[in-house]
Amino acid sequence: MLSQVVELIESKQRFLITSHVRPDGDSMGSSLALFWTLQSLGKEVVVAFKDNVPYSYRDLPGAQEVQRMAEVEEPFDAIFVIECSDMNRPAIGGLEKQFVVNIDHHSTTALFGNINWIDSTAAAVGEMIYNLCKALGVTVNQEIAECVYTALLTDTGSFHFSNTTERTFKIASELVKRGARPAHISHSLFYSNPYSKIKLLGKVLASLERDETGRIAWVVMPHNLMGQIGATEDDLDGIVNYPLSVGEVEVVAFFKEMQPEHFRISLRSKGTVNVAKIAEKFGGGGHKNASGCSVKGKLEIAEQQILGSLQTAMGIIPVAAD
Repeated sequence: MLSQVVELIESKQRFLITSHVRPDGDSMGSSLALFWTLQSLGKEVVVAFKDNVPYSYRDLPGAQEVQRMAEVEEPFDAIFVIECSDMNRPAIGGLEKQFVVNIDHHSTTALFGNINWIDSTAAAVGEMIYNLCKALGVTVNQEIAECVYTALLTDTGSFHFSNTTERTFKIASELVKRGARPAHISHSLFYSNPYSKIKLLGKVLASLERDETGRIAWVVMPHNLMGQIGATEDDLDGIVNYPLSVGEVEVVAFFKEMQPEHFRISLRSKGTVNVAKIAEKFGGGGHKNASGCSVKGKLEIAEQQILGSLQTAMGIIPVAAD
């Protein structure tokens, strides 16, 4: 499929790049890396998301070029949809009327594009964009290097997750040679948080609980908490990873009540536990070690469903109540 994408780019001129709502490091880094790649070839390129660029990614090269878009109102030669499980994930109307190139590294992604380039061996879509850049004969400049490095860094959990391989480090090394600045990127991502995020982090971590084995931990954010402390959805990014630092904890669930009795749930794991399979049961998906889904109902019901599924997957027999 890479050859089809190369042929399309070489033969066409006007492109739109988009990704899922609440873009993360891979979707932002990959989209902007593709933006710089196409621009270097003299193409007309628009990058647009339904949501604003999250706070942590505003220093990425080209972030200031990103537009907000609710509906595609003009024709493009092709639209690149980055890291989306289905056509609805960008939440932008009119995509179905365009020629769509679906680029993802999740094996569960629906084949909704006119071209579907799926590589489940890639650590991040950013890795795929890096390979596309080379296949097009484009010289990797500092802008492309820093965007791809951001995608790799975030989607491997700072090179902690099991999708980190020898190839990941080889590409990261090549990106540094091309101008990516690891310390600068890490500072922008992890050491430039707004005050509201740290306040939110403290409140959420105060809810930390574990199951009777100590292997599963979870935290909860009630629906009115963000409003109380002036936080935004951007401030939720990365909070789920903190409980995973507890030695014996293998899996973490973060229950975010975005609306009353409507929970968006982030799942993280370390080791062999595949949380993507749990998320899929509830209409979600993602990586083996990082995934998400949504559940409606009271918190007690949401916890019972998610934590029960995790315990079953991990072979844990719940202790009967007295």
